[in-house]
Amino acid sequence: MTTYYRFSSLLLKDGWLSPAYVGVNAQGLIEYLAAEPPIGPEISIEKVEGAALPGFQNAHSHAFQYGMAGHAEQHEPGTRDDFWSWREAMYACAETFSPEQNEQVATTLYRHLLRNGYTSVVEFHYLHHDPTGRPYANLAEMGERLVAAARTAGIKITLVPVFYQKGDFGREPAPRQRRFISPTLDAYLKLLDASRPAVAAYERASLGFGVHSLRAVEAADVLATHAQGPAELPFHLHAAEQTLEVERCQAHLGARPVEWLVDNLPLNERFHLVHCTHLTPAEITRLAQSGAHVVLCPGTEGNLGDGIFSLVDYAEAGGRWSIGTDSHISLNPLEDLRWLDYGQRLIHRRRNIFADGASVLVDKTFFAGHRAAGRTPANYFALGQPLDAVVYDLKQPLLAQAGTAHLLPALVYTADPTAILGTLVDGQWAYRAGEADASAR
Repeated sequence: MTTYYRFSSLLLKDGWLSPAYVGVNAQGLIEYLAAEPPIGPEISIEKVEGAALPGFQNAHSHAFQYGMAGHAEQHEPGTRDDFWSWREAMYACAETFSPEQNEQVATTLYRHLLRNGYTSVVEFHYLHHDPTGRPYANLAEMGERLVAAARTAGIKITLVPVFYQKGDFGREPAPRQRRFISPTLDAYLKLLDASRPAVAAYERASLGFGVHSLRAVEAADVLATHAQGPAELPFHLHAAEQTLEVERCQAHLGARPVEWLVDNLPLNERFHLVHCTHLTPAEITRLAQSGAHVVLCPGTEGNLGDGIFSLVDYAEAGGRWSIGTDSHISLNPLEDLRWLDYGQRLIHRRRNIFADGASVLVDKTFFAGHRAAGRTPANYFALGQPLDAVVYDLKQPLLAQAGTAHLLPALVYTADPTAILGTLVDGQWAYRAGEADASAR
């Protein structure tokens, strides 16, 4: 049985299709896509007075940190508050989470992501063990809870259990990090293998792997993780987020983090390096030329005072990037797209850094975001692909006056979640404004 929708407009790589008739089969795959209505007996078409964008891809999430969003914004006068002091608050949060709380917070987060237009989340998962640091009887207990939360919410998830071994470069882990730690590569690979059944239990789930960062895993084990890990899965890690991290990496490994990665790993499109805030021009060029992707998290990077990634230089070198919500201080993908652009405008002190900023931002983050999740779509919407979309209300004043020529910039630079009519995942409404979550019905 085919379900049909008529959208006022639907965005394809070569522009808007207006109107857009989309037919979706029982598996959620598009089997009809045209500007003309389908012909046949007893065809029912749901009319949606809105513009459909491809669903946003959240390429970097730490779900448990949603439980502390907004709770680390005060500090004692006269003291310095930065990433490292914030990290202590994060450790305190991590120490409190039971498996049940992990699932509850993740479910709430994932529902909010759907309401804001995300259809997929890549969960960079390192809260592995019980509060004493012992593995659960089910090694993947906490990861299984994240997949269960995604199923309840109705969002797609790529679970990325990551290897976390050290407290910092050359340092043993601190007690407050004990829930994260896999002491050996063998222990991590067992955790990764235990995660496969959890992912297999949900048809919208997939698996990735990686290491937390160079500071959290011995260099030899970083190489071994890549060599011994699954060859077909996306590989994720944090890199060069803080200047102190870069300095310690140079002292310990004799190279800057991204410099070391480019020199020692066969970087390609499977690799997704998160943040990369502090790169030299040579690192920017080499990273872009490697084919690896950068995952940028503007809300978190701004909140933590990380700095601003050199996006213009990276883009000019041919680099590819996605976006993530990381610590979830911000959940609006349009806000993050704007700040990717605005950060560059502030640095360069000029407007319209990209010739068509809205198109570039949507395009880059769509394809790289899917790569981060382990998928390779051919277009935003195409026959045989799932119908994953966020639909914006064209009755909103700024969208109503835009016209097709300016509709995408109007969406990217002016819209917010109040303009969303709903979010479709696999051709079904996972969220619809004014209704209860589809998963709760």
